[in-house]
Amino acid sequence: MTHPDRWAIGHPGANGMAWPVRLAVMGRRASRQAPVLCRPKPTQVRGAFPEATMAAAAAAGSDLVVVCLPSPSEEDPLHHDKKKLLEARKLSCSFQVPISSSPVDACKLLDQMIHAARVAHMDELELYFARGDDYGPFSARNELESLNLLLKTVNTLLVAANDGTKGVLQLLVDEILVRLRSVGLTDKHQMALQTENHETEDSLLKWGEQHGVKSKLQIAFFEGAGRGMLASEDIGVGDIALEIPESLIISEELLCQSDMFLALKDVNSITTETMLLLWSMRERHNSSSKFKMFFETLPSNFNTGLSFGIDALASLEGTLLFDELMQARQHLRQQYDELFPVLSTKFPEIFKQDIFSWDNFLWACELWYSNSMMVVLSSRKLTTCLIPVAGLMNHSVTPHILNYGRVDQATKSLKFPLSRPCEAGAQCFLSYGKHPGSHLITFYGFLPREDNPYDVIPLDLDTSVHEEDGTAQSVSTSVTTHMVRGTWLCRSQGPPTYGLPPPLLSHLRAALNCEHSESTPEADIKEDDRMVLETLISIFTPMLEGLGEADDYNRESASWDVVLALDYKDLQRRIISSIVTSCGSGLAMLDS
Repeated sequence: MTHPDRWAIGHPGANGMAWPVRLAVMGRRASRQAPVLCRPKPTQVRGAFPEATMAAAAAAGSDLVVVCLPSPSEEDPLHHDKKKLLEARKLSCSFQVPISSSPVDACKLLDQMIHAARVAHMDELELYFARGDDYGPFSARNELESLNLLLKTVNTLLVAANDGTKGVLQLLVDEILVRLRSVGLTDKHQMALQTENHETEDSLLKWGEQHGVKSKLQIAFFEGAGRGMLASEDIGVGDIALEIPESLIISEELLCQSDMFLALKDVNSITTETMLLLWSMRERHNSSSKFKMFFETLPSNFNTGLSFGIDALASLEGTLLFDELMQARQHLRQQYDELFPVLSTKFPEIFKQDIFSWDNFLWACELWYSNSMMVVLSSRKLTTCLIPVAGLMNHSVTPHILNYGRVDQATKSLKFPLSRPCEAGAQCFLSYGKHPGSHLITFYGFLPREDNPYDVIPLDLDTSVHEEDGTAQSVSTSVTTHMVRGTWLCRSQGPPTYGLPPPLLSHLRAALNCEHSESTPEADIKEDDRMVLETLISIFTPMLEGLGEADDYNRESASWDVVLALDYKDLQRRIISSIVTSCGSGLAMLDS
């Protein structure tokens, strides 16, 4: 599914907010005032990062197989950080595997390859939270990307291998597949199947097959998630679970064939994405549409955060999501008012008022937010699309399908290969992207049941001016956005990080004038750590209090939006509480 900020019409400017925190910067072991929490402001949108590529080669005529990984690409915005991390961990990009290696020795070498591949695939968030002694796994997505590239690399070697090298290469392949099967096995939140009549959905799949869709999946209903797709047979890594012909993809190429495009193409203020949204509003009511079956099987309500009622919004007061949703709804309403009734007056035959109502406009926005994907078509143009049938797959933090964004030039179809195996009868998950729960609620209408590594709380730490004497601080400690997430995701709760992100601790140490050096006495280090932990408690305790106590609201009788709002608030409470608890545990360690 596409990230909405690729969208001209629908991006409401709600890509996550940050808690601005004012730090009172004092000298070592001086008294400190509690920070003042102000109204949150939006953080900057982070860009996407290109995938790492890998190469492998065999050392001809030797007793070794050489597996080569590329150094981090200089085009990668995180090139410097990744290279520095590889050097700090003494990780090579070239591995010599003796062809006589035992299974144990081969696995040890594979571990080193995986460590290097993980670094190559780390994103900005994973780099931010990584400890110096943490070799991973960093996230399910990172693990899948790393293992799949290694599998592709070793399989490439295996194809051209001689009899002497096949044995050790097959050992590596078998072990990689074992590790791929283990990803997601610890998920204790499997969705239960529901027995419901899905004749309509089956008709969609049949319609798709009549138009060239190839599928190893079938439609089912799942408790708490609605529609989804499960494997109708065992599907292995690299197998194609679903294949959609390009002719069934709804994109701007289809739009350009319509009278609506001819009417709007010279209107400078209307983007192609906006035209697609308007086209789908009308096509939904077109009884002779080629996509009639697709539109008939879409829900009448998408139940995303954009449709939250008053009670749900009231439940979110005190959270950053409340402000995000209010901004998003205001933005969409403004967009609609700029379009109508102007278009209905200028082109009455195309933009009929009963079809282009506010409710239908909101429905179309939610359709494109929750179902669209960014796809490179056979024309090699990247565009926002709707993909019939594929949109039924649900998201997971541990997805089966990661890479699906390019139409195959040979078959003129969009293929969905598996990055980890899916057994017959199991739900097959697609990755919607690296999104926090607030984003998934706003644009998709759900909160993952698994621990989501992208559930972070951004912080804007303003230490630019001394609270008492107005002394300006250095640029390195001026207004800087940091973040926290649940400390249960950190494998180490002891010093020097206490389960907290190293960059945040470094920033606070600099702001509080208590940075460490090799010559700093242990007693001073402990006192400095105490100062930092107490400062964090003074930041997060008011946040926790602002969320209030967990209520005993009867969720079984509550509306869907209230339940979702309360679940999100519980998650925020859990994250912030974990920070306070970890700081308290750290202080106890310092006292022991």
